[in-house]
Amino acid sequence: MESWVPPTSGAGTGGGGRGRGADDTAFSFLSKGWREVRDSASADLRLMRARADSLRTLADRELEHLLASAASTPPPPLAAGAPIAELEFVRNRIQPKISELRRQYASREPELRRRVLERWVPPRGATRARVDLSGITAIRNAIVVEVGEAEEEKEWEVVRMIRGGLKELERRSQSSELLGGFRGTGDLVEKFKSSLDVPPLYVTEILANLVRQSGPFLDQLGVRRDLCDKLVETLHSKQNHSPSADMSLHGNDNSVDELDLRIASVLRSTGYHADDGFWNEPAKYEVSDNKRHIAVVTTASLPWMTGTAVNPLFRAAYLAKSAKQDVTLVVPWLCKSDQELVYPNSMTLSSPEEQETYIRNWLEERLGFESNLKISFYPGKFSKERRSILPAGDTSQFISSSVADIAILEEPEHLNWYHHGKRWTDKFNHVVGIVHTNYLEYIKREKNGALQAFLVKHINNWVTRAYCDKVLRLSAATQDLPKSIVCNVHGVNPKFLKIGDKLTSDVESGQQSFSKGAYFLGKMVWAKGYRELVDLLAKHKSDLEGFKLDVYGSGEDSQEVHSTARKLDLNLNFFKGRDHADDSLHRYKVFINPSISDVLCTATAEALAMGKFVVCAEHPSNEFFMSFPNCLTYKTSDEFVARVKEAMAREPQPLTPEQRYNLSWEAATERFMEYSDLDKILNDNSTPLSGESRRRRTSQPSLSNVVDSGLAFAHRCLTSSEVLRLATGAIPGTRDYDEQHRADMGLLPPQVQHPVYGW
Repeated sequence: MESWVPPTSGAGTGGGGRGRGADDTAFSFLSKGWREVRDSASADLRLMRARADSLRTLADRELEHLLASAASTPPPPLAAGAPIAELEFVRNRIQPKISELRRQYASREPELRRRVLERWVPPRGATRARVDLSGITAIRNAIVVEVGEAEEEKEWEVVRMIRGGLKELERRSQSSELLGGFRGTGDLVEKFKSSLDVPPLYVTEILANLVRQSGPFLDQLGVRRDLCDKLVETLHSKQNHSPSADMSLHGNDNSVDELDLRIASVLRSTGYHADDGFWNEPAKYEVSDNKRHIAVVTTASLPWMTGTAVNPLFRAAYLAKSAKQDVTLVVPWLCKSDQELVYPNSMTLSSPEEQETYIRNWLEERLGFESNLKISFYPGKFSKERRSILPAGDTSQFISSSVADIAILEEPEHLNWYHHGKRWTDKFNHVVGIVHTNYLEYIKREKNGALQAFLVKHINNWVTRAYCDKVLRLSAATQDLPKSIVCNVHGVNPKFLKIGDKLTSDVESGQQSFSKGAYFLGKMVWAKGYRELVDLLAKHKSDLEGFKLDVYGSGEDSQEVHSTARKLDLNLNFFKGRDHADDSLHRYKVFINPSISDVLCTATAEALAMGKFVVCAEHPSNEFFMSFPNCLTYKTSDEFVARVKEAMAREPQPLTPEQRYNLSWEAATERFMEYSDLDKILNDNSTPLSGESRRRRTSQPSLSNVVDSGLAFAHRCLTSSEVLRLATGAIPGTRDYDEQHRADMGLLPPQVQHPVYGW
């Protein structure tokens, strides 16, 4: 549409000519508007006439067809004594009247058009062109007056005769055999019911389905899953119904699959449609450019060299290699006071842009390709008691709704302990949680650890069920969470594989690859394996006489660990923490990791990738590594001594190409895509649904979805109370971000982001 530009006043003479020109322009503008309205009305009248002719022709054709079929087909048998007069009534009474009505309408059609135009007078004094609906009103009035003419009674008499004749025909057909032997609607309904071959659900099947969908809730109450499965199987097996044809195709499936198929067949036979849950889902991201968007949200970030900072960074970078999706890494931003506590050597960053540059430079040094990864930030605060970063405010609000498609929550329980904001599964189409940390093992070591672990276990169940569609656990050492499966979806930094390749080539060329003995590397807190290490070395100090161990690490418990080692006179050499890829660590032959609190130790995978021996406990956290020949596991302290001596006495085996690939991020990304169902979602080429048609499905009403929504709502209500947040260990003032975060990140005040109307 062109924009209207106001005329500019000119200088000099000719003002009167400009005035007359303006009047002429205004008049031509009004004339043009009148012509457009008149042409539009004429087009509407022609369209009405065409539709009337079409309707009249269709009615004539149907009536002629009815008469022809009636003449060629013998009438249906009637009950005894009923007069045969229907066809004679149609031929002698109805058809002549309809023909007369047609002739009268055709003869009076020009007069009707003339009356319509006469009764429509354009409004006077119109000063500007606009759409005028008075013509439609005139047409309606003309038709009403035409109906009110003298012949109205005669024409409507024909209509009344037709209606009366049809009612009489219907009444007389009630006693005939037109319905092929059905003596009423009751008989018809009964025969229709008998045609259905799917029996309704029985009470035991309904109870079995209720118990199955209440499994996570029963788990909260302490009822084991195997007991729930046994109860479902017992209830389902008590009902001996005949399987349908569809069920016969799945004869080898278990009772749960058969129950699902039974419910689906009953619902399909009834044509039942239901919305998912009590409330309609809000509008979500719509795939419009055949490209998906993935947001990877994590609880830590570089320069903090921890697993929850490094592994999500690599995952996001390798996911971004595909052209099918755009990937955004969402990491916490810490104020300078917290940066000094978390980052190595009291390092500080002045802005999120500076931290993004640091992350990209670190990543480019280790990747063999250029990543088009996007990086975003959310406010976070460091908790000294929990030794971790907790979100401040609603983390989901820092991901735009225009790209809220798929969310990957690294440590979903950690992210959502105090989450007070939009439900992740309401904002995103698919939400995957990845469990990194065995929090229960850490908490058990604290004061009143058993009670705290019990509470945290159920809170973890609560938040992961309410906010995730699927949960991946890196190992069986983690808590058994709802909707979870076990799969290692972590790889190692490509730099470690290159180090291993170089050491292997040195061995093949006859050079000595490992000139140092054993070492341990990890954050220096007791829970990271230092307690187990000190106990083992103290117990077998005489058995390991002459064995020296170099320890690299820094952390909150550094002084206590050092003093304990001196008191026990352990042969340990302590060094500051450093990157595992540092040149000073390449020539060590044995990596010792006695930790049983890890979920999947990144340092263990890195040591194996460099071709070293690894001595570790036979524990679910190390199950993935046990297939590698250089991984030596032990069950008892005596076996620990034997494995250490064995590793120090011989050389490790080079990695095979298959073993090397299994440690890579390429293989880890493939496993993640498969077990998170992202391969199916991203490769689905079907046209995405939208709006109400996307939300409505022919499916079983899901009690599980209703319970999940209720859990999310209850969690939001509880986290709104600052008293409850503080009582459960939250950092004060973290329901919303503070003034310092607002200044660092350029955010609006929380009151503007989330306005409260009324009381």
